Amino acid sequence: MNSTSSPGSRSGLPGRLKRPRLYEQLAEHISNFIEAQGLSPGDRLPPERSLAAELGVSRASLAQALVALEIRGRVEIQHGNGAVIREAPTPDAGRSADSGVRLQDRTVDELTAAREAIMAGLARAAASNPNAALRVAMLTDDGTARNFAETWRCVRHLAGGGLLADLDDTIAKQADVPESSARLSARLSARLDQLAHRIIDGDQSGAADAVAGILSETA
Repeated sequence: MNSTSSPGSRSGLPGRLKRPRLYEQLAEHISNFIEAQGLSPGDRLPPERSLAAELGVSRASLAQALVALEIRGRVEIQHGNGAVIREAPTPDAGRSADSGVRLQDRTVDELTAAREAIMAGLARAAASNPNAALRVAMLTDDGTARNFAETWRCVRHLAGGGLLADLDDTIAKQADVPESSARLSARLSARLDQLAHRIIDGDQSGAADAVAGILSETA
């Protein structure tokens, strides 16, 4: 019996193709839409609800795509205004970004501010998760917020991971920010409660606002 490997044998197959995530495809699609429509800096994209319906995607996926575009500097998500077009990054800026950022050269304050910006995007995506029962699970059985580490684990699960979660992991390792505390301060407890309820209510802007300054409460 001939044991020679055939062209279709496993040893001759190429490696598994890496498929882009949905939010990455959406971000590229929206970027192309901005160019095709000739939108200028200061113009606004349609509201998230109608844009998600038009694209046939969930608001959670759309929220992740918009945050990805915000990180690229293509749009700015403004409270009350939605996604506002920004000046397109120059090719030089793109090459600089591709070369990588030395986080170890940044101050703790810079890293903390950067992480809070990323956390705001994750909180916004979590609030747009269509599973209301899953959002309610952020609270303990007595209806109060969990500690910082547990609350943030819930937020990331609701947000669905992706690029923002990867960036959050990277900066968290460099910023040396306390992830949990055996005893919650009254201010931190109130802030976590606010964040949880904004996400439960599906209030994306409110959830993002609740994150501002929250890392300073974990010390």
